[in-house]
Amino acid sequence: MEEKIMKKNVLIILLSLVFGFTSCMKDDDAYSLGKIWVGFGMLEQVSSDPVDYIIHMDNGNTLYPVVSGYQLPWYYHGTNDPNSRLQTGDRILLNYTILGDKRDGDGEIDKFYIRVNEVKKILLKDILDITDENRDSIGNDPVVVKKVWQTDSLLNFEIKYWGRYEVHYINLVKAPGELTEDDLPIELELRHNANGDQRDVPFAAFASFRLNEIQIPGLDSVEYKVTGKDYEGKTFEHKGVYHY
Repeated sequence: MEEKIMKKNVLIILLSLVFGFTSCMKDDDAYSLGKIWVGFGMLEQVSSDPVDYIIHMDNGNTLYPVVSGYQLPWYYHGTNDPNSRLQTGDRILLNYTILGDKRDGDGEIDKFYIRVNEVKKILLKDILDITDENRDSIGNDPVVVKKVWQTDSLLNFEIKYWGRYEVHYINLVKAPGELTEDDLPIELELRHNANGDQRDVPFAAFASFRLNEIQIPGLDSVEYKVTGKDYEGKTFEHKGVYHY
């Protein structure tokens, strides 16, 4: 089942912060309650009673939350429902404050202790095969790609789209069938289904896709090309190499 991009969870406020503050991680001599860092990571639940997590950030840092700046940092939409709790393998955008660190035997920092200021779940999906059966639900509506970048086995997008009332869907798709070396570069397409929504309000969001589906046995890397269509009919194109 396709995951939803909920308009009430768009990350407009964080868009301007995420690429500006991650570099501050190097300033380990100036931790302050007044400083914040913003970055992407993957969640790992290490305890269920009490619920405890660590976060593996895209830049390689491991974060240990010890304080929260608000009451329920690990639930979706501020609910107490245990079924809505963030889980191991969820991708998040984290706003946090560094409180301290711990160094290993070589004097290198291997842990950061943090206060969680805000956490948002990021859409994380597999690449889909586009078929006659799912072509309509995948949609062919325009979408604006603001940024695209790769982190290990994930391809990440910052997108913009227009809407108002309906739930929108984003997918990264490829042609069905087993991939071979003759298919290189592998052609992928970013697809958007606006569900017939009005184009009244601009929304922004992040989405990440697992690249594992495009691995080819016998190779340690593959070239790929991603295309998409914006609201002016222009084609977006991004080329990359996935090493595995």
